[in-house]
Amino acid sequence: MRQKKRGERRVKRSIDETQTMEITLEKRIPTTRYRPDHQTGLTAQQVQEHRMHGWTNRPVDPPSKTTKEIIQENVFTYFNLIFLVLAVLLCLVGSFRDLTFLPVIVLNTLIGIIQETRAKKVLDNLTMLNAPHAMVIRDGKKSQINAEDLVVDDIVIFEAGNQVCADAEVCAGEVQVNESLLTGESDEITKRKGDQLMSGSFIVSGQCHARLDKVGADSYISRLTLEAKAMQNTEQSEMIRSLDKLVKWVGVAIIPIGIILFIQAFVFQGEGFRSSVTSMIAAVIGMIPEGLYLLASVALAVSSIRLAQKKVLLHDMKCIETLARVNVLCVDKTGTITENTMEVQDVIPTKEYEEGELCPLSELLGDFTAAQSSDNITMEAMKRYFKIASGKKAVAKTGFSSASKYSSVTFEEASYVLGAPEFVLKEQYENYEEAISAHASKGARVLVFGTAKEEPDGKPLKEAVTPLAYVLLANPIRQEAKETFTYFAEQGVEVKVISGDNPLTVSEVAKEAGIAGAERYVDASTLHTEEEMRAAVLNNAVFGRVTPNQKRKFVQILKEEGKTVAMTGDGVNDVLALKDADCSIAMASGSDAAAQASQLVLLESDFSCMPEVVLEGRRVVNNIQRSASLFLVKNIFSFLLSLVSFVFMFTYPLEPSQISLISMFTIGVPAFFLALEPNKNIIKGHFLTNVFLKALPAALTDVLAVGALVIFGRTFGVSSADISTAATMLLSIVGFMILYTISAPMNVLRGVILGGCIVGLLFCSIFLNDLFAITGMTTKCVMLFVVFAIATEPVLRYLTWLIGKLRFYYKRLRGQKEV
Repeated sequence: MRQKKRGERRVKRSIDETQTMEITLEKRIPTTRYRPDHQTGLTAQQVQEHRMHGWTNRPVDPPSKTTKEIIQENVFTYFNLIFLVLAVLLCLVGSFRDLTFLPVIVLNTLIGIIQETRAKKVLDNLTMLNAPHAMVIRDGKKSQINAEDLVVDDIVIFEAGNQVCADAEVCAGEVQVNESLLTGESDEITKRKGDQLMSGSFIVSGQCHARLDKVGADSYISRLTLEAKAMQNTEQSEMIRSLDKLVKWVGVAIIPIGIILFIQAFVFQGEGFRSSVTSMIAAVIGMIPEGLYLLASVALAVSSIRLAQKKVLLHDMKCIETLARVNVLCVDKTGTITENTMEVQDVIPTKEYEEGELCPLSELLGDFTAAQSSDNITMEAMKRYFKIASGKKAVAKTGFSSASKYSSVTFEEASYVLGAPEFVLKEQYENYEEAISAHASKGARVLVFGTAKEEPDGKPLKEAVTPLAYVLLANPIRQEAKETFTYFAEQGVEVKVISGDNPLTVSEVAKEAGIAGAERYVDASTLHTEEEMRAAVLNNAVFGRVTPNQKRKFVQILKEEGKTVAMTGDGVNDVLALKDADCSIAMASGSDAAAQASQLVLLESDFSCMPEVVLEGRRVVNNIQRSASLFLVKNIFSFLLSLVSFVFMFTYPLEPSQISLISMFTIGVPAFFLALEPNKNIIKGHFLTNVFLKALPAALTDVLAVGALVIFGRTFGVSSADISTAATMLLSIVGFMILYTISAPMNVLRGVILGGCIVGLLFCSIFLNDLFAITGMTTKCVMLFVVFAIATEPVLRYLTWLIGKLRFYYKRLRGQKEV
């Protein structure tokens, strides 16, 4: 609660404070350096001095785009420049009526700015509330503050699970540090007094006081942040990549096509300058997908707001689409399938204890746990259970290490070890395997407590311990786990459980959670070659005794097999795999390192909300895919009709205002509402291919109908004004037919959208006919219009059938070649 209030107070400050960060760094001036005592820290005056001199720990760049950047990115676009040039040309020739596309462009730009700004505000609020924190000592008092509020020379307390937020020097204590984010190696390094802690590394076990030596722009993590951002910018989702390709292609094509159309009309057709300019502009406007990219940005921004309301923080909006396409989900047992807590179920003495041990077992374990720090959930559970101790003082101790899989305490008379059976019993494991498996088969995590012949130093033991007891622990299964994993099974998502625990225990827990194939489990410690790993990963669902490097390798193997992989994690040992997964999901209750390495953070650490996140991704991608088809009908039609008009030497028959009318009611308005509708369908195929093939039949129908109308109209002597009006109505009819098709199955909302758009177009055509260049048609023109209007339906139907068949045979042929 106190942390929440502290975060709320932090939010009350201006979020735009981050925008002044670079200015602050530029204003840095030399400052006095201090070496405060680790128990008292800096004084308030010293902190203020460093802050005024600019030596704070603020990151090197803002966590999100600034409001100014959002406005610039939406206003100063390539297509907005094209529209500005076209508007100037129309003003020069006095065709002010054809400027009807400008309000739509301005409205699109404003919508984009408003929605992205809203999303930024919501996500920044969430980021502030869940920003990395640090325990600092100032004026002899401990307090928890945001990591960015630290200053150079601050004394910070680091413990297991914390990420080191700035380069520091250990003043007191001892910790095991994993520098995998820096070096790529997952080996744990012991840091003692005088040793350096690098920002970006994270604490695995132990606790220490450290003095911050390099902060903000000077720290190593600043460079890591810049590299990570550069990497994220190159990792576009398929949808965004496809839209980028389309926009770039169109952006290059419209300039030469526009020049050719103008020359053709003005030079070869003998049209006037004004008529040549307006026809060229109409063709160019028709080819620009002005609202498509905006629609995708707005839909993603709205989704980020919806997910934020469900306590899901997105570090990258594009991961919504990736998650919706996931077909393999890798999960950890603890914190995902089970609650992130642990309870001691029982303590079972071994024969060795019964034969020779005199001191009560509970007292031995009580002394052991009393000497240990509460730096992980296992030790917290042990401390709650073993409360009786003799008060013996420890001579030495080591915290739990994921590399050696044990913790130890050395007293004057003996050294005691608590750890994973295979790692502490070593070659003696076979002698106890039957008893251990019996306990593990009931879903318990089994730890061996025993005496060591050597004095443990945190490194792998050289000799087997003498076991005195089995300590049985268990994590309670999450209530919603079974329902959540059943959902993923129904959606065709394969779930793989990757854990550091005993594989039999993990298998039993997975069975209880309803995970398909949970009986197929593997002990990862037996996998030594890449071939063995590949075979195990592809044929099994549960993996125990997995090391951090193996987790990463499992993810890489699945990606090499063409799978889209999501990885969930909450511990420091998950970071390597999270970095490599297509979509990374972290629990907020886990380590800072896992949360910062992930694209998506579950702020309430509730895995049961994952189906909602997947459905949100499907809603966005499927709806944008559907709406994009509407945009591409106009773009493909305008491009092909421009080619037809060049080949058959006729002027492009439509005016810019007519293109704007059609775009508004058959594309823009319905696309916006359809993009925000619920949609739970599984995403299939490639985005651009799906969109193009849906749009192609309607675009070809438009080209055939309008092209034939122009040629027949010219033959029968129909005026160009009548042809323009008839062509507008034909395009509207085909537009509403394709809108009806992609809206199927029709419901009340879709029916209202379709009916409203038809009414809107008719209203503008009748009452605003001068604005949109809609004129009355002669008898000849009406007859031609009726004939071609009737023909559009069967032409569209047969073209749709033909393209569907061609796609089917192409897929089958490609499948045969692959086989």
